[in-house]
Amino acid sequence: MGGSSEGGGAVKRRGCSCSKEDFLPEESFRSWGNYGRALSETGLRLKNRVLTRSLEITEMTEVKTQSEHEMKKNLSWWDLIWFGIGAVIGAGIFVLTGLEANSVAGPAVVLSYVVSGISAMLSVFCYTEFAVEIPVAGGSFAYLRIELGDFVAFIAAGNILLEYVIGGAAVARSWTSYFATLCNRDSNDFRINVQHELGENYGHLDPIAVVVCAAICVLAVLSTKGSSRFNYIASIFHVIIILFIIIAGLTKADTKNYTPFMPFGVRGVFKASAVLFFAYVGFDAVSTLAEETKNPGRDIPIGLVGSMLITTTAYCVLAIVLCLMQPYGKIDQNAPFSVAFQAVGMDWAKYIVAAGALKGMTTVLLVGAVGQARYLTHIARTHMVPPWFAEVHEKTGTPINATVTMLVATAIIAFFTSLNILSNLLSISTLFIFMMVALALLVRRYYVSGETAPVHRNILIVCLVTILGSSIATAIYWATSEHGWILYVISVPVWLLATIALWWFVPQAKKPKVWGVPLVPWLPSASIAINIFLLGSIDGASFIRFGVWTGLLLLYYFFLGLHASYDTSMDLTKKREKDATSGKMEEGTTNYRGVSGMN
Repeated sequence: MGGSSEGGGAVKRRGCSCSKEDFLPEESFRSWGNYGRALSETGLRLKNRVLTRSLEITEMTEVKTQSEHEMKKNLSWWDLIWFGIGAVIGAGIFVLTGLEANSVAGPAVVLSYVVSGISAMLSVFCYTEFAVEIPVAGGSFAYLRIELGDFVAFIAAGNILLEYVIGGAAVARSWTSYFATLCNRDSNDFRINVQHELGENYGHLDPIAVVVCAAICVLAVLSTKGSSRFNYIASIFHVIIILFIIIAGLTKADTKNYTPFMPFGVRGVFKASAVLFFAYVGFDAVSTLAEETKNPGRDIPIGLVGSMLITTTAYCVLAIVLCLMQPYGKIDQNAPFSVAFQAVGMDWAKYIVAAGALKGMTTVLLVGAVGQARYLTHIARTHMVPPWFAEVHEKTGTPINATVTMLVATAIIAFFTSLNILSNLLSISTLFIFMMVALALLVRRYYVSGETAPVHRNILIVCLVTILGSSIATAIYWATSEHGWILYVISVPVWLLATIALWWFVPQAKKPKVWGVPLVPWLPSASIAINIFLLGSIDGASFIRFGVWTGLLLLYYFFLGLHASYDTSMDLTKKREKDATSGKMEEGTTNYRGVSGMN
């Protein structure tokens, strides 16, 4: 931010300044001597951040004040439903359906959508409880900071940002493909071919994707409510297009195209599910809007769950229609629906489909831009990344710095990188984050510091480790064994017994105040297992890229983020102690235990 303030409170900014004080205002970076001392204390500081868990009141009050200005509360459940639809229905269904049906799952791609939809719905329930109880812009980052600690939250935060940048880049490139179809051109005709210099995966430069990102950036920074109205109107048009595709497509349906139904076997169904999870990415952006929601306890459950039910149903029906129109081997991998209508003699329909797809991708980009900026804003409020990104503009009520930065990164990736690399890497980050949120929900329900008995805490730890271990073993066996089944007979019952033990032996320490996930611990435990299992269907090269990114995150954290967040934490602690002393002097009996925990 523009400078530090006593106690880590909000600061007064100096317009659009970009000085050192805006990026590194903490004590550890005031001089090279301070930085040297900070590095020498890395071990102690890391221990503090690993063991420290934030408080809800910290996230909702003290951390929020770092942005100086409030975000405007002007969204209802109706806005959230349309944000959810606009966030999800886009490149996933209009592009990846063809890719996976053609070469991975065949007509059984509908089952792949069912599997990934179930996984997404389980995650939606977990997100909803957190968003209702902790209505802040930080989304899963804030939830993990409270339940699993600062260090885990940072690793998750880096992958959240990667998820949004890659997701936006993938959608932006798909936008170009469908725009080319609308203009009666090949999907790569509007891209610059430099494959000889950069290789196949990075050799089609996409300037149109950059222009689209720039236009979305302008709209996202102007107004959240304005973005909502645009999304609402565009999504109504989108629903009409989807109904047209279903009705017109069924008039050209041929059941012979459904034979064979599962040409690539069960493995193909689950392999496609892992990639098609990309099609559900975006609903978590709705949870970041909780801070701008009028009535979070009512609006968020209706908005999140309602939009996911609508989306999953639409995906399954669209997948069925596509595979009924064409044999799976002839489905186009870049613009499947447009080409399918062309193949059945409805050339005019492909223009309607392409227009609908463009609209869908536009709103996915818009909602993604809104969501990713709010994630970065809340992360910056904790000083894990420079606090300059936390600034909320006084007039627009939007985080302009964060929005522009994220969309610039998105445009750069979209300019170079092909869709297949983006979709696989995106699925890893997303499944990882969703698994962590489900784990955090179990910790939230079954552990409260100072209240949970040590024996119950120890049983909880054993159960969680066993649930994770058995799920990982199942995923690895699935990835490495084509026809084996023996380990499943062991790992699945172990997961089941661990969940039963958690349900039977550990009493819940915290009940939700307004809205809670049903069937705890079964639902979040199933979410962990399914998300990890789907990870086992993703190619090894994507895991290598994921590992490289995580390594870069750790380097940044150890040299910058750790020390900045540690100093901010200490500042907040001093401020609380000062306020407590002042309160006692003035009132004599003020109790500050409710806010004296971690930050």
